[in-house]
Amino acid sequence: MALWPFGKKEDKERNEDIAETSAEFNDTEPDTAEAEEVGAVDIESVEGVDVNDEPYQGRLGAEGPYDAQEHDFQSFDFSDFSHAALNLGSMIITLPHDSQVQVEMGERGPKMLHILTEHGRFTPVAFAAPVSGGQWRKLAKDTAESMRADGLRVVTEYGPFGREVVGRLDAEQSNIVRVIGVDGPRWMLRFTIASPEASADQAAELAREVIARSFVNRGDTPILAGESLPVALPAPLAEQVQEEMQRRQQAQQQQAQQQQAQQQPQQPQQQDQQ
Repeated sequence: MALWPFGKKEDKERNEDIAETSAEFNDTEPDTAEAEEVGAVDIESVEGVDVNDEPYQGRLGAEGPYDAQEHDFQSFDFSDFSHAALNLGSMIITLPHDSQVQVEMGERGPKMLHILTEHGRFTPVAFAAPVSGGQWRKLAKDTAESMRADGLRVVTEYGPFGREVVGRLDAEQSNIVRVIGVDGPRWMLRFTIASPEASADQAAELAREVIARSFVNRGDTPILAGESLPVALPAPLAEQVQEEMQRRQQAQQQQAQQQQAQQQPQQPQQQDQQ
């Protein structure tokens, strides 16, 4: 089973990931050389931004996210919401009906994992957090500042888990990036939701339902607060990732051979013997 951490990053680098998600989702022609898709598998206010403090009106069908060391995923019945769960080791994500899993590839291998739904794309990441908690409060402020620096109009809304940072471009047909964070015991779960404006509300509601059915396994390995928890791919996805990495390596080798052949000087033709 493949194992990799989705980057051990400081706050600034993690916020740059949020900005990249926003830019990528709004880019009509993404750079496929930098990020490729692999294996869609069925299965209180932030300073400097506006605040929408209307109380959350929805109702969740579960009470998570759960700590996997205190709650056994197998004892829960989420069949009304999902037919499958994605076990990533540090996270167990209950996949909503009609969703797909997508692995985003970078130059050095898997870069990020996304859940694709009819309303938008969800990107879950779990982080180590201090025992005292409160990590999302700080990260929410940093995320909002990063979005604003990226040219997005940012508001803070309140959902069932607390503050949610929402960014959008000032455009008629804008796309929405919503970041939801939840503090747990020694971990923090972050979901980034990217969706068209027309389905932003539905995407937010569905993402909250997924979060409420998610499990985080902090484990006993020492990890600095703020670092992402390592992710282990299930075998089918791991095999597809391995195949994609081999394909990319072969393509790079072929390209290098072609360039080398083009750079070789042509041999002078031998003169006909008299």
